[in-house]
Amino acid sequence: MTDTIAAVSTPPGRGGIGIVRVSGPRAAEVARGVVGRLPEPRAATAARFLAGDGETLDSGIALWFPGPDSYTGEDTLELQGHGGPVVLDRVAGRVFSLGARPARPGEFTERAFLNGKLDLAQAEAVADLIDAATHEAARLARRSLDGALSDRVNAAVAELVEIRTFVEGSLDFPDEEVPDLPEALLAERLGRVRAAVAAARGSAARGNLLREGFGVVIVGRPNVGKSSLLNRLVGRERAIVTEVPGTTRDTLHEPVQVDGLPLKVVDTAGLHPTDDPVERMGIERTWAAVEEADAVLAVVDDRRGLEEADRTILGRIPDRLPRVVIHNKIDLTGSPAGEPEGGTGGAGRMDGTGFFRVRLSAKTGEGVERLCERLKALAGYEPRAEGLFMARRRHLAALDDALAALDAAKRGGDEGAGSELVAEDLRLAQRALGEITGEFTTDDLLGRIFASFCIGK
Repeated sequence: MTDTIAAVSTPPGRGGIGIVRVSGPRAAEVARGVVGRLPEPRAATAARFLAGDGETLDSGIALWFPGPDSYTGEDTLELQGHGGPVVLDRVAGRVFSLGARPARPGEFTERAFLNGKLDLAQAEAVADLIDAATHEAARLARRSLDGALSDRVNAAVAELVEIRTFVEGSLDFPDEEVPDLPEALLAERLGRVRAAVAAARGSAARGNLLREGFGVVIVGRPNVGKSSLLNRLVGRERAIVTEVPGTTRDTLHEPVQVDGLPLKVVDTAGLHPTDDPVERMGIERTWAAVEEADAVLAVVDDRRGLEEADRTILGRIPDRLPRVVIHNKIDLTGSPAGEPEGGTGGAGRMDGTGFFRVRLSAKTGEGVERLCERLKALAGYEPRAEGLFMARRRHLAALDDALAALDAAKRGGDEGAGSELVAEDLRLAQRALGEITGEFTTDDLLGRIFASFCIGK
């Protein structure tokens, strides 16, 4: 990396403070050209930001971080001035005229990774911390940035390296007296590594839930109160509610936060036989949304109860999806709010399809809190649970690959397979874990990861 990069690191628009960040071998030259001198390392220095002809472009604070003791591991300069777009554009233009080029999205953090300041999981946590939609998501992203995921992975890799030393030693040096690892001890140590990786996978799955959110789709016949329920969950009149059946004809997506759990709630068109082409399109989109959901809320009118048409809707929901039958409008029936007796611990049964029941009033809000508790349980969400960290889908895939390779190694050991096969499975497990921290990676993967970052980070 012989070039010097620069970017405005504060969001577009007007603000009290704007920052231009510079990193690379010519950062000191840029500092002398803009500030007129090289500031003291790691000390806020009041300065004027100068144009080529000596004109003052802006004034503010200059911060100088000599490499390798900087965020990127390179010489780094930060110019903190006023947050007007035109002012920042002039300062950035002056920096570019001194030999820096515009940074790509995420390039500062990419350099931090390439220079060993962060591993790949920690680098991804930087973006997750910036993008966090809830306090809990921000807390877990901070834990990942501090190395919570990386530490678990590195511990498992260290154990695998020790096991591989014994298994591969007899292959590499057949004529030497390399001690064999007894089968019972091999099985025990493999079991210990697998348990650690499986525990990390469980924590990662819950961390990924906070990153991507829990998708909930509301379905039901027309005029049962689906849009009213969406409005109640969102906390404002987001969907139009009328007494006219079929008011909602398209999917309506809204983010909702329940005790730190991000929900992606989708209101849908009423499900019923129709010859109206627009309504048919809305119904098709409803079922498409169901296919992408993590859970389904099937709303019925408590005045009529669960009728055959409702059973037909429930029967079409994929078995893999948990579903909650919402008995709405209890303000008109006087039914008690909450889950019926026996519903808290288990699922009711109907035509061989499991479901939960919650009675509520979307109009008054009675019973909605019980629904939120049920959704948290379905998501496996525990507020402020210990040992969690932010994770991504690629981390889950890598952990799954590692578990599969460890299982194959254990089977090979149990069935007396050759050491070569066991050694290969152990190598694959280590490689899968190394993909999480970036020990094993590709330029294509790095490009995709850092392209998702904002410019200037």
